[in-house]
Amino acid sequence: MDELIDITDKNGKLLGVSELKSVIHQKGLYHHTAHIWFYTENGEVLLSQRSAQKAICPLMWDVSVAGHIDAGETIKQGAIRETFEEIKVSITENDLIEIGVFECFQSYKNGITDNEFHNTFIAKLKVPLIDLIPQEDEVEALKLVSIKEFDALIENINDANNHFVASNKAYYAFVSEKIKDHLKT
Repeated sequence: MDELIDITDKNGKLLGVSELKSVIHQKGLYHHTAHIWFYTENGEVLLSQRSAQKAICPLMWDVSVAGHIDAGETIKQGAIRETFEEIKVSITENDLIEIGVFECFQSYKNGITDNEFHNTFIAKLKVPLIDLIPQEDEVEALKLVSIKEFDALIENINDANNHFVASNKAYYAFVSEKIKDHLKT
């Protein structure tokens, strides 16, 4: 689906102009996304395997839920919508714990130039894994990993293990620390 997305400047400030996602990726225009990392009370992190149909990093295991912010949406509205679309879980703004905005500017061999600001949240997963329903064209599979396994995957990032984008290692480590901080409270 080719959604309409608000364009930002190189600092993430909205410009009051929207464009189709395909055009944004073709021209490398700056835009916002939401990343929601779910964790359980037992210290597990929900990972999502990207659909085989995805143009970028198909079948890679990554963030629990992620998606573009539609034109006119707030970041939190987009995060809530994406969570329901991708795993059929209803959350509220109060469930989202904002941990930062991260620049992710990358070009891919398929011609996509992705200049995104990842508005990143953590949230407690309040339903069992079995109750999650992956969106077929977005999510291939879901799994829970212990925080220890999550850290090991981050430490051993490489192209062979199909977990995470190597250039984002510091981002993943930051997410892990924030989840650990919230598990202590």
